[in-house]
Amino acid sequence: MADSALHTPLYAEHLAAGGKIVDFAGWALPIHYGSQLKEHETVRSDAGMFDVSHMTVVDLTGADAKAYLQKLIANDVDKLGFVGKALYAGMLNPQGGVIDDLIVYLTDWGYRVVVNAATRAKDLAWMQAQTAGFAVELNVRDDLSMLAIQGPNARAKVAAARPQLAELIQSLKVFQGVPVGDWFVARTGYTGEDGLEIMLPDADAPAFWRELLAAGVAPTGLGARDTLRLEAGMNLYGHDMDETISPLAAGMGWTIAWEPASRDFIGRAALEAERAAGPAMKQVGLVLESRGVLREGMTVTVDGATGVITSGTFSPTLKLSIAIARVPAATGDVATVDLRGVATPVRVVKLPFVRNGKQVYA
Repeated sequence: MADSALHTPLYAEHLAAGGKIVDFAGWALPIHYGSQLKEHETVRSDAGMFDVSHMTVVDLTGADAKAYLQKLIANDVDKLGFVGKALYAGMLNPQGGVIDDLIVYLTDWGYRVVVNAATRAKDLAWMQAQTAGFAVELNVRDDLSMLAIQGPNARAKVAAARPQLAELIQSLKVFQGVPVGDWFVARTGYTGEDGLEIMLPDADAPAFWRELLAAGVAPTGLGARDTLRLEAGMNLYGHDMDETISPLAAGMGWTIAWEPASRDFIGRAALEAERAAGPAMKQVGLVLESRGVLREGMTVTVDGATGVITSGTFSPTLKLSIAIARVPAATGDVATVDLRGVATPVRVVKLPFVRNGKQVYA
């Protein structure tokens, strides 16, 4: 790992918990604390916590903040019907490719946007460039840490660790985030389980981590975060989509708000042309019911046409290999994957694979 890797305010806590540190997008973060498999299973059955302080939080203020977002993202912030409501969206280039996927929260002061760590520099440059002509200010909140506490017992254990948050946690709707002083508590996540993502001042993060430890929340690393999100059928930027892939080909069609037709968001014309022509590719799940592991980059073949696995792993919950793939739009229920030179049959299923600890694909 490069000596120049950035440290979150929880770095010392990761070392104290036995975290194996790796370089992730320039940050020194734990890939596991001894057993990636155990951490995955703990999130599915109990509660685990992830340090996601490397994510970038941007607060938007100003008279044109809403109009700016209506142009910047493909989803429609008019859907944010009450303060705290969150929205998942793609931020696109004029060609309809995905610059990044993000979450937007409606707040008392305007909007809070959370973008990926690996895309921070290009995201901020793009977002700033698009402010031209709008009365909007972007405030990058580098003073905030973020902890994701996920699993069926996550909310109860956070409430036990911080009784002063218990009433709020009980009242939160799914995909809602509410400020509590300098903290921001959201019922969101990236695992397919219930849970919370909490943004808080850097100075408060280590003590809160230790409180969660005392409440029985298990430290969880990047390795389990990836297998959990893949089971949940959730995209990873730079793998399942990027600036060359449209949301229509990346399983993100549901995040495009076509109405009102008068809203001219960036990338709209390209997406409308793609939709009219019929997308050539679509996103699916693959299940390998024989031996082997599906991996990113493997070729998927359907009736002589090819696609590609964009994320693949062995599923700890399902005990078999699964993958997210981009395949020809005409793909049906079966395909083959080039597994070490052998054309191996796989089932094609609708995502996700797992929700709330249970198999959900047919």
